[in-house]
Amino acid sequence: MAGGKETPRQKMIGMMYLVLTALLALQVSSAIIQKFVILNASLEEAVTEETARNVKAIENIKKSVEDRGNKPKEVQVVSNAKLVQQKTDELLKYMTGIKNDLITKSGGRDEAGNFVGAKEEEAVAVMMLGAEGAHNGKGYELKKKLNDYADFVSSLTPTKYGKIALDGKEDPIFKGDHDQRNKDFVQLNFESTPMVAALAVLSEKQSQLTTIEAEVLNTLAAEVGAADFKFDKLLPMVKPESKVIAAGTKYKAQMFITATSTTIHPTMKFRGADVKVDDNGVGTIEFKASGGNYDKEGMSKQTWKGEISMPKPGGGDTLFPISEEYIVAKPAIQIQSASVQALYKNCGNELNVQVPALGSVYNPSFTASGAQVIKGAQKGVVTLVPTAAKVTLNVSSDGSLVGSQDFNVRLIPKPTIECWAGAGPVNEKTGVPAPGPRALTMKAIPDESFKTFLPKDARYRISQWECILVRGKRPVKTEVFTSENGNLSSFASQAQPGDRILIDVKKVTRTNFLNQTEDVNLGTIIKNIPLN
Repeated sequence: MAGGKETPRQKMIGMMYLVLTALLALQVSSAIIQKFVILNASLEEAVTEETARNVKAIENIKKSVEDRGNKPKEVQVVSNAKLVQQKTDELLKYMTGIKNDLITKSGGRDEAGNFVGAKEEEAVAVMMLGAEGAHNGKGYELKKKLNDYADFVSSLTPTKYGKIALDGKEDPIFKGDHDQRNKDFVQLNFESTPMVAALAVLSEKQSQLTTIEAEVLNTLAAEVGAADFKFDKLLPMVKPESKVIAAGTKYKAQMFITATSTTIHPTMKFRGADVKVDDNGVGTIEFKASGGNYDKEGMSKQTWKGEISMPKPGGGDTLFPISEEYIVAKPAIQIQSASVQALYKNCGNELNVQVPALGSVYNPSFTASGAQVIKGAQKGVVTLVPTAAKVTLNVSSDGSLVGSQDFNVRLIPKPTIECWAGAGPVNEKTGVPAPGPRALTMKAIPDESFKTFLPKDARYRISQWECILVRGKRPVKTEVFTSENGNLSSFASQAQPGDRILIDVKKVTRTNFLNQTEDVNLGTIIKNIPLN
């Protein structure tokens, strides 16, 4: 963090913490654990590549100083570069030792080389946090070493680096989070954390160290004119913010020559178009990553290409082609709903669709096959009104498809018809004493599960029914009602023991979530109430 401001790379580190936190909030399935393994391997590969480039950068600085006559002031620059390398290597080896200890304490590896305790959390907490409240675990020692390193490199260059290991209240990602802001660096990264996730956190910090080392070496190289083409070989360098990104987020990387200075003015192209190069010879590319062709682990390997052209001291240009591989991770779509396994046909099924990996850049839009889509007032909220037996919901962010989710569709369960006299339903088996009730209420009772899931769609009303006083097989008196309540006072003077009241339900309606009314086809519904 230079000059007290957050760098783009540190912003991506924060994004990765959010991804880790989001994944940990989910059930830790084998698929998620495997993604941590892939993420860690990719970061470790990036650290190895960056370290090799930094070693070559120091060799170039040393050769440049020798070619310029080993001036005392410039010899000191070489010493500083070697000291940076030494401090970085010591800290990298220390962190690798922690990773090896975590692997060992969680069970090591099996015969196939897989982590035995990939999901282990307790061993991570004991080793990294220490005894509860003691703050004496390895994580606190690591925190001090990381921040001491930032202070050390800041003493060698005009650029001032802020803390590498941030507590919750210092981290811009977490300081606004009520649950996280009071945690320290160790708790944020290693508390309730599976072993493979802890490895990924440590590897990301190692990657951050090698990036800072490269920036410091680049500054030192400029002090001794290491870019005046006295080297026997120049190395093109690509510094992506991350090789693993979520579909729908932006991929960002920097292309530059390792030993650059103000005396060198390279030109750069990305996908055939010119790239703006700053005064330090650094060009920045940025594009939105597209998903597709994911493997079974939800990863899609892709490549971008560019080129750097350097003027030769004697005239002409040297062209350095760039081909950089990156991995697009398929974001996990989280859907919250009262009933997410299946939707109800012709009903307003409200879903809350979130993609934690996209964080604050998530800007959703939805389409669907087999259903009408109604966008909600809040981000990620959508209502589906199925019209077919299957529904596919397509989730996009800023116009880029994130993924799709399939749903089965249930038919609306039919309501139960009940005949009430007074405070409760009439017992149709035992009947009632003659002359029978003076009033009846006909009710359409919705399925309890359906009503729980979609109460706004479970509003039924019997809008027409016929009531007949029957003696033997002969009707004595008939009344027709167009509301749920019926007055049977006219039956009282004619009803006798042995008669029955026959009820024929003619029409039932349902009011949906849009307050629209539709007829419900229940077939023939007949109720008989014996009079005794």
